[in-house]
Amino acid sequence: AGRVRHVGDLYSLTVDELLGYEGFAQLSAENLISAIDVSRSRPLPRLLFGLGIEHLGPTGAELLANRFRTLDGIAAATEEDVAAIDGVGPAIAASVARWFADDDHRATVSGLVEGGVRTDIVETDEVEPVLAGMSIVVTGALEGFSRDGAATAIKARGGKAPGSVSKKTTAVVVGDAPGAAKVTKAEEGGVPSIDEAAFVRLLESGELPASAERATD
Repeated sequence: AGRVRHVGDLYSLTVDELLGYEGFAQLSAENLISAIDVSRSRPLPRLLFGLGIEHLGPTGAELLANRFRTLDGIAAATEEDVAAIDGVGPAIAASVARWFADDDHRATVSGLVEGGVRTDIVETDEVEPVLAGMSIVVTGALEGFSRDGAATAIKARGGKAPGSVSKKTTAVVVGDAPGAAKVTKAEEGGVPSIDEAAFVRLLESGELPASAERATD
């Protein structure tokens, strides 16, 4: 209906207004407004990740939040400032700087602030040990992670990030220009190889894609 043109508009909605739209009853309208209210106080890493900045995953969002402490601080940081953070790669740094230089994106942030969204809650969510017992090898360059950043993300979730492939390796994450020896050894040993998108899902859920699981049978 044109009522919500950007995410900041969500925070001015009311239950009475929603009841005027088809598909909303009292309970569903109240539930939606309640969920919107709760989202005003999400930790900064989750807010930052939710902006959908290209290449920026949950781990990178936590690193930026811990370094700059507020969304304004991140927005004011230069590409060089972001790239200087241990665990943040050049692709993330360039993408973050580019996102906050965009006038439409700045308007989105202003809308969030006007809607009462907190942009300075740095406490990060506790990471679940979804990779406990797993050994993940990373080879090649990833867009959303530096080499150290990928290892940190794996270890933070209870996994191991060795530098070589062995019989104990759960999966090999293959980025650009991977090490030929590691890829070959994984293939010969029946170790699943996954791309960066699957790696991000693995960090979130602890589950390999179905195709990779079949490769281990």
